[in-house]
Amino acid sequence: MSGLAQVLAQRGCRVSGSDQQQSATLDRLAERGVEIHLGHQETNLADDLDCLVVSAAVGTGNPELIAARRRGLTIRKYAEMLGELTKQIPTFAVAGTHGKSTTSGWLTYAIKSAGMDPSYVIGAGVHQLSSEGSSGDGSGSGAGADPLLIVEACEFDRSFLNLHPAAAAILNIERDHLDYYSGLDEIVRTFGRFAHQIQPEGLLVANADDDNVAEALAGYAGKCEFFSVEGKARWQAGDLVFEEGCGVFGLLYQGNKLGRLKLTLPGRHNVANALAVAALARHGGLNDQQICTGLENFTGVSRRMTLKGKAANVVVLDDYAHHPTEIKVTLEAIRARFEPRRLWCVFQPHQHSRTRFLLQEFARSFGCADIILLPDIYFVRDSEASRREINAAMLAEVIVGQGGQAHYLGDFERIIDYLGRTVDAGDVVVTMGAGDVWKIADELVSRLGRDR
Repeated sequence: MSGLAQVLAQRGCRVSGSDQQQSATLDRLAERGVEIHLGHQETNLADDLDCLVVSAAVGTGNPELIAARRRGLTIRKYAEMLGELTKQIPTFAVAGTHGKSTTSGWLTYAIKSAGMDPSYVIGAGVHQLSSEGSSGDGSGSGAGADPLLIVEACEFDRSFLNLHPAAAAILNIERDHLDYYSGLDEIVRTFGRFAHQIQPEGLLVANADDDNVAEALAGYAGKCEFFSVEGKARWQAGDLVFEEGCGVFGLLYQGNKLGRLKLTLPGRHNVANALAVAALARHGGLNDQQICTGLENFTGVSRRMTLKGKAANVVVLDDYAHHPTEIKVTLEAIRARFEPRRLWCVFQPHQHSRTRFLLQEFARSFGCADIILLPDIYFVRDSEASRREINAAMLAEVIVGQGGQAHYLGDFERIIDYLGRTVDAGDVVVTMGAGDVWKIADELVSRLGRDR
């Protein structure tokens, strides 16, 4: 919502907004001319208001929403208003079950590094976008002067079907959001519909290594460039090797080598993300050297294998992974990058329904971790009935049943105490999840530095 507000204000709209409490985000919006209200009340709505934009977090009892309906005002969901913008501004959209934030942030960085000034609305902070003279502040959104918008395209609630991009990427497709979708078949069909949202002369960039992507694009007649880490495609990673877990490869386009790169982001999955960035960046007008420079110098987005600190020779990381595939590839990348004596994973499951639907997949995803610690499931969007059907202790039992070492400890303080007493020099600890598990990482770094 804050990113959307920035872009609308940049385009000359008069924008106001309400939030529950003061924050740095609100300060930044106020500096850009947005009228800020603390708390939600009918008087926050201007007499000459044209449209009320609401986030998914706004309930039907919100007093501003009730007042807008009574006045007969136009009301738009966030995704609907973002979709209206994509009709007016050439837009590059990044979709996929995994990697959206990293890839859209990476693309924004590459394009800005080439001297352009796009607007962008993505789902994670990017500290490299807060340099002097930049339109961004590192928060994951920014309003630039050039007519280009880069957005993260989310499949939940089919929100990405509101977009009309000039170019888009589909990174991968897997089972997720099963509280909303009936299963993988419906998810695949919806991604297929997203591809058809691309404007007629636009470009689709797609993962040739993903069978579900191929199924979604069956019969797709638009312009499409495939990328592949594993095999043949228009965009390839030639002679791929890994150094300290990071991909080193020749960037190939139609068999021609544009340059040889070493990424700073570890993992095979980030090689795939880099190929998608290269394809979109070339479509955006970047030359070979600009593409290679943008790929090599990007250092990542927040909460993606983020180093929180090192104390008592223990490395503490934090990551947003909350799906089995994300957990698996991230743990593999951490082990390859740091070669820990022991790898500890503190995983906070996100949603009871996701945990229940993917229970076996979750249990198998921790194979690279030596010890898994589990707090309670982060409760969001689920019903109380879903909450009663599954808990983190049940996940710990399944992990142990598959040969892993897992402990359900419940609250954060117990986990911090356990780690403080048990980790040793050479260990790596990573906190994982889409909730507030990062608090454990912050407190652990402080405690290790204080107690040892």
